[in-house]
Amino acid sequence: MEMTKRLLFLDDIRYPVEAYHYTKQDIFLRKDWHIVRNYEQFVNRIMEKGLPELISFDHDLADVHYLKPNANEYTEKTGYDCAKWLVEYCMDNYLDLPKFYCHSMNPVGKKNILSLLENFEQL
Repeated sequence: MEMTKRLLFLDDIRYPVEAYHYTKQDIFLRKDWHIVRNYEQFVNRIMEKGLPELISFDHDLADVHYLKPNANEYTEKTGYDCAKWLVEYCMDNYLDLPKFYCHSMNPVGKKNILSLLENFEQL
């Protein structure tokens, strides 16, 4: 029987073990991560399987974020969009937020995701 993947790793390129190298968080060494690469996969996974035990967020989910200096031009959704969707999903369904972590190397994006989720948690 396959172990249900209870950890959700949102990142367009990295794998959990790579996040371990710079975060030193042992959770990234676990084998039960399900990896989603973009907003659509993130939403679909939660809609199909329900909330995981923990979600680790990356912020920049497409190369375009590294190439264009003007943030307003992005059409690709970011980890922040995923976090916003998650908050709305939990509110609409009267669910508690799962545990969360942000392994993004984008300091501004990371701060935005964490403050959004932490503020919702305190409601």
